[in-house]
Amino acid sequence: MSDLRLGVIGLGNIGQQHIQHIQSGAVEHCVITALASRSESQLAATIDAKHFTDYRDLIDSNLCDAVLIATPTMSHLEMGLYALSKGLHVLMEKPLGLSVAQGQKLLAAAGQNSVFALMLNQRVAPVFAKMKNIMDSGDLGELQRTHWTMTNWFRPEVYFQVSDWRATWHGEGGGLLLNQCIHNIDIFQWLTGMPVSVQGFCGFGKYHNIEVEDEATAYFEYANGATGVFVGSTGEAPGVNQLDIVGDKGMLSFDGQRLVLTENSPSTSRYNCETKDMFGQPSSKKFDITPNESANQHAIVINNFIQAILNSEELIAPAKQGIDSLSIANAILWSAWSGKPITFPLDANAYQTELNKRLDSSVLRKKSDVKANIDMEASYR
Repeated sequence: MSDLRLGVIGLGNIGQQHIQHIQSGAVEHCVITALASRSESQLAATIDAKHFTDYRDLIDSNLCDAVLIATPTMSHLEMGLYALSKGLHVLMEKPLGLSVAQGQKLLAAAGQNSVFALMLNQRVAPVFAKMKNIMDSGDLGELQRTHWTMTNWFRPEVYFQVSDWRATWHGEGGGLLLNQCIHNIDIFQWLTGMPVSVQGFCGFGKYHNIEVEDEATAYFEYANGATGVFVGSTGEAPGVNQLDIVGDKGMLSFDGQRLVLTENSPSTSRYNCETKDMFGQPSSKKFDITPNESANQHAIVINNFIQAILNSEELIAPAKQGIDSLSIANAILWSAWSGKPITFPLDANAYQTELNKRLDSSVLRKKSDVKANIDMEASYR
């Protein structure tokens, strides 16, 4: 089997980590043949690959079969469109773009023979994979309620100061929802399905000197009448990670460490109709089903992308599935701006009009030259 020739565009923190996975052997059947960053890089000097300062030159070089785009969100549309127009396969860091409208443009540009994937790596986390299997099996019965408080995404001020694009409308199209919580929103809808409407409430620059949201609360309604709540924050420490999915036959609870399955006997709806006990409730049993295994999430997604190209393996996270989480994030913001519930499917053009009002008055910040201590492993939740 011939190795896939990969170009990496963007040599920041996450790009460097992806390169490390490839060089360490955690990613197979892949060789890095080209790199692109706006300036020369010490990392590039250590890799036997041609370095470009313009991503278009890398894409036009004929050195690559595919590209991994690991650049700020504001560049995803431009770079993705160019790579797809040249027939390259694309693996893009999350999110798909600043907005659903941008994501739709990218999807429309992908040819039938192009493999287009998104780095939604938490889908391969063993705990979420187990929850997905249970939800797909129907063992919980009909969905009744969902709730995820995900507030352990704390970020200090220096996190924003050392970047010119983070937490700006121009650079990210949002903050907490488009950066940190996009993973959680993806998992939320992956497990429980898309809601039919959302009411969002956001704090903009509540905890940090930024213009975008650093706190968000959303209320979801689902087609069957089920309801849900999502809470996120980058200003709370130590924060909470508590995910509950309640069904007619039981419940899944994940506290960031342990996964517990509760089974009801009989189902809640059956007991409700048949019991003569005024203060009774179904009997229940709890099982600790926390997976013991760990997973190199990013490496698994990159390996899957490569095998999709070489051997037509089904993608774990096709780019088109990134539209749903982006749609929810956009809708929460739009609802917070308007003070009204937003229904799905999202009106992408109407949202883009509202976003453009913020983009028109947003500029990138001047980067601080402060020396930040960076431990990428500490950034994941």
